Amino acid sequence: MLKTSLPPDSGAVLEHAIATVAAAMADPSRVKMLCALMDGRAWTATELSTAADVAPSTASGHLARLLEGKLISCLSQGRHRYYRLAGHDVAELVEQMMGLSWSRIAPPETRTPTSMREARTCYDHLAGTVAVQIYDFMQAERWLEADGTALTLYGREQFLKLGIPLSPHPRRKACCGCLDWSERRFHLGGEAGAALFTCLDAKGWIQRVAGYREVVVTPAGRRAVKRHFSR
Repeated sequence: MLKTSLPPDSGAVLEHAIATVAAAMADPSRVKMLCALMDGRAWTATELSTAADVAPSTASGHLARLLEGKLISCLSQGRHRYYRLAGHDVAELVEQMMGLSWSRIAPPETRTPTSMREARTCYDHLAGTVAVQIYDFMQAERWLEADGTALTLYGREQFLKLGIPLSPHPRRKACCGCLDWSERRFHLGGEAGAALFTCLDAKGWIQRVAGYREVVVTPAGRRAVKRHFSR
């Protein structure tokens, strides 16, 4: 009988990998950079140095640590270099860390600006009060499976009615509940969350604020949310 086993040093390799990721995040300036990149766009080193409030030379060292930890990737276009989160899994990690960290802060009253609490980007999907409201509605109306990991057949039909196509074989999580760090409840993540965000943006129901995670829900968007995502 063929037996398989992990290499004897696999545990040490995993521990080292975890420590590398943790070390890459273990600096307030690098955390500021990661939070800035949560808007889903690529930033220059200069922009990230401003976001982190550090000198460009200092920012270079921080970016090198984030690259080493495989938390960000670098894109080159001509003479310009842009940095972005390495993937959806990193965005989910940062969002989860926000939620975990925020629960440790006392007093519990948030000082997050109202506009950021209402609507913002969480990498490539919508977060904030409005997003949580939409997720709650989808759960109540059974657009989502009970564990939130997939759309039901009814949910997929409703997405199509909204003009939101979904891949039958997504290369990432088809759907998931993403913990909203300001609301302490879930909003829609995964491929379905990204597709919904693209739809809301294309229809003019939301508008992104250039250079920030903040998202403005337009008057038409408020009417649409009330029409499509409230009971």
